[in-house]
Amino acid sequence: MIGYGDAVTAPRLEIRNLVRSFGGRRVVDGVSLSIQPGQVTCLLGPSGCGKSTTLRMIAGVEMQDSGEIYVDGKLICDTRFRVPPERREIGLMFQDFALFPHLSVEGNIAYGLSGSREEKRARVVEMLERVRMSRFIDMYPHQLSGGEQQRIALARALAPRPRIMLMDEPFSGLDNRLRDGIRDETLAILKEEDTGVLLVTHEPEEAMRMADEIALMRDGHIVQQGAPYNVYTRPVDRASVAFFSDANRLRSVVEGALAITPFGHFLAPGVADGTQVDIVFRPQHVKIDFDRAGIGPSPTATEGTAARAHVVRARFMGNESLVEFRLDDGVAQIKSTVPGVFLPQPDTVMWLRVRRDKCYVFPSAEAAE
Repeated sequence: MIGYGDAVTAPRLEIRNLVRSFGGRRVVDGVSLSIQPGQVTCLLGPSGCGKSTTLRMIAGVEMQDSGEIYVDGKLICDTRFRVPPERREIGLMFQDFALFPHLSVEGNIAYGLSGSREEKRARVVEMLERVRMSRFIDMYPHQLSGGEQQRIALARALAPRPRIMLMDEPFSGLDNRLRDGIRDETLAILKEEDTGVLLVTHEPEEAMRMADEIALMRDGHIVQQGAPYNVYTRPVDRASVAFFSDANRLRSVVEGALAITPFGHFLAPGVADGTQVDIVFRPQHVKIDFDRAGIGPSPTATEGTAARAHVVRARFMGNESLVEFRLDDGVAQIKSTVPGVFLPQPDTVMWLRVRRDKCYVFPSAEAAE
């Protein structure tokens, strides 16, 4: 079996420069990506950025204005040639599962299968065993829970042996108690089948959990693509940082390739003097200088210069506490996460440090405008 990471002659799915406009506005603008057999790629972005439209074009239910779509190196659609949706060997899974209410579990899974009745029955039984739902074969969708319906939807999508699976927010209708387990089960089955998967989601946590690669989409464009670790730790701009988590921002002006902040000087190589920049960092990288407060160990050298701040509010979030501060400059508001329970009173004075290697310096978007 050839899987993701092994040598293959062509991607399982490749799209080149897809464009789609509605009412004169480009909803999808030059989107390109490729997926290998057994690879899961998450198309991640906010609502309205063009993710679902991209999925519909690949499925064949929406026609692109320009661009090409290939499956295993063979062209299936451009502006002159189009393979019908039912012949593309592409499976679909959606948020609402789209099970037929008047058909039993067996009827739902067998729908669209070719072959004799016995061959269809054998494939249905095989798929139900894969998703551990054999005893539900004669039941109807309304008799199943949300998690059970999701497993049946997966079995139905996989029954025709698609080369590619397109998934549009397929787990968002499940409660949190079920979601993680069903996601993991679904992912394991898809990888065993060597299916190339394109998953659309607006949830960064889901993308980080499931994806081999993330394609971060914004305003119809893919702005960054790569392994989850790289997309998270090497963001291309401030918006990319903020999409994955809360983000603190300090505004500064570059002087002599340095940006001056209450936390000290930050390097800004290649940025012209007088340029307004944003220094962006996540709350988990803001450290409280407990030694200076007399209640903890000394900070490390990588945590930079300490800045004096006042507590605005503190909230317990379950596994950690979120503390909001106002720096002494009276302008910047800073958020910090602290493991466990830490709930200092408002107006408590504390000293904060930021790890230099976890900060990002970007030209200010407002200045560019």
